[in-house]
Amino acid sequence: MTKMPYRQSLLTLFTVAITLGTMTLTSCGDDENDYNLGTGKEEKVTPQPPVVVNIPDIEVPQQSSKNESFVITHNALLNKKTGERGVNYRVEWDPVIHAQRWCCYKMYGKMVNGVMQGTNGEYATRYTSDTNQYPNDPDCPSQYRFTTDPFWNSGYDHGHIIASADRLGSDEANYQTFFLTNMMPQANKFNAGIWAKMEAKVRNWALTYDTLYVCKGGTIDKEEHIIKYLGSGVNKIPVPKYFFMALLGKNSQGYTACAFWIEHKTSISANDDLKKYMYNIRTLEGYTGINFFHNLPDDIEDWVETLSIDIIKSTWN
Repeated sequence: MTKMPYRQSLLTLFTVAITLGTMTLTSCGDDENDYNLGTGKEEKVTPQPPVVVNIPDIEVPQQSSKNESFVITHNALLNKKTGERGVNYRVEWDPVIHAQRWCCYKMYGKMVNGVMQGTNGEYATRYTSDTNQYPNDPDCPSQYRFTTDPFWNSGYDHGHIIASADRLGSDEANYQTFFLTNMMPQANKFNAGIWAKMEAKVRNWALTYDTLYVCKGGTIDKEEHIIKYLGSGVNKIPVPKYFFMALLGKNSQGYTACAFWIEHKTSISANDDLKKYMYNIRTLEGYTGINFFHNLPDDIEDWVETLSIDIIKSTWN
C-alpha cells in the first residue's frame, strides 16, 4: 500500500475534523429547526412560519367553477349557554349533480368545551322527527330542492357530513345538520363503522387545539369516483366511491394539518387503524381536485400542506 505523504495526511485529518464539527453543530441547532418524531431521533424540517391571527374563513376551500355551484352558509345559535351565534357550517352545492362538493366548519373553545361532554340534555339532544327527519334545506334555492327523498329505501344511510354529534351546542345548530344538503349516501356498515370512528377522532382532536378547521365530503367530480346513482330526475344523487376529511389545527405554537382519504367499502373494519388512511393535505388535493385552506398566507399553507406523513402520524395520534 502506498503511504500518504505526512503533509497530505495532516490536511486530510484536519478536513475530517472540520466536517465532523460542522455535522455536530448542524445536528445540535436551534430546536425550532428540528421536529421530534417521538422515536428518540430528530428529523430536520423547514421552520414553521409565524402564526398569523384573524385570518377569515380558513376552513373554506376554493369554490369550484363547475356547474355554477354555489355556497350555502348556515348560521345558528352555537352555544345556548353562552348565547354565541355564528356560522354553523357551509356547503358547496352542485345543482347539476344534486350533491354537495364539501362541507366545512370550525370547532373551538366555547363551541366545544363542555358541549360534547354535556349529558342529560344539558346542551342539546339529537334532532328527531316522525314526519320530517331529513328536511329540505330552506337556504337552498327552491328550484334546487328535492321533491322526494332519494335516500329512502335505497339501501344507503343518510350519511351526515358535518356530524350531528359535532353540533350539540343548541337545538338549532343540531337541527341544521339534518338538512338534505348535508347528506351523502353511505353504506350502513361504513357510516356506523370506520366513518363514525373517524368522526369521533376528530371530536377528540378538537379538544386539543384552540381551533380545529374541518372540511369533509365525498367524491362527485369524476365518474370513476362515483359508485352509482340513486333516484332520478331532480332527485338523482351520486353515491361517492371515496370520502375525505381535511383538518387544520391551530394553537399558540402554530398550525398543523392532516387528511383522511378512504374508499367507501363495507369490507373495512371499524377497528382498522386510522393511520392507514392518513395523508398530507397536498396529496388529498391531488385526489379530490379541491384547494383546501387557500385563505392561509402562502408560506403557512405550503408548510402545513406538505408535512411528511411520518410527522403527521406522530402529531395526530
